[in-house]
Amino acid sequence: MTNRLVVFDCDGTLVDSQHSICAAMTRAFEEARLSPPDRPAILSVVGLSLPHAMARLLPEAHSDFHDHLAERYKLAFQALRRAEGVQEPLYPGIVDLLVALEESGWLLGVATGKSDRGLDLCLAHHGVRDRFVTLQTADRHPSKPHPSMLLTAMAEAGAAPETTVMIGDTSFDIDMAAAAGVRAIGVGWGYHPPDMLIAAGAHAVAMDSAELRAHIDAA
Repeated sequence: MTNRLVVFDCDGTLVDSQHSICAAMTRAFEEARLSPPDRPAILSVVGLSLPHAMARLLPEAHSDFHDHLAERYKLAFQALRRAEGVQEPLYPGIVDLLVALEESGWLLGVATGKSDRGLDLCLAHHGVRDRFVTLQTADRHPSKPHPSMLLTAMAEAGAAPETTVMIGDTSFDIDMAAAAGVRAIGVGWGYHPPDMLIAAGAHAVAMDSAELRAHIDAA
């Protein structure tokens, strides 16, 4: 029997990390003596791996400089964490949703642009790390929307595309799901607007955790 698998994005889907992401991005650009992007521009690239995000924010720069800015971002985020300035609260209803999905037989996974370390710290902080059977990050995969994260998650969980659902807040998540042949459900509380998610091919967009569970159960 093929397992049923729900794969969640992290930033903008499980947790609201926009304050910390914007703060770290601003510091990274300022330390490189560049004018930082505004908040909408920063949030528009959340979910991409860092070099890809930097390439979108600074398309005229060379790829080596994108890598340099990505490293500055990582250092800035680590400095925020040391100063206890990282804010990544779970969205309302997420823990209850995870519990309910597990109880109804779904396996849970994460596919995120975070690093392994960042994801582990985030999930452990909220006490939900052990609820996930597969964790896929930017450290081991090409950037979204490449399907590598989802393909590996399905292999590790013993799931098939027809029994897997991707949950995300950005068009990158929806595009990744399409590339992997997986059903995609958007969430309307994240960083890309619902109409963008629908245009990218989301089968539905949930506006709260209860609606999201209903869409998952119907998948």
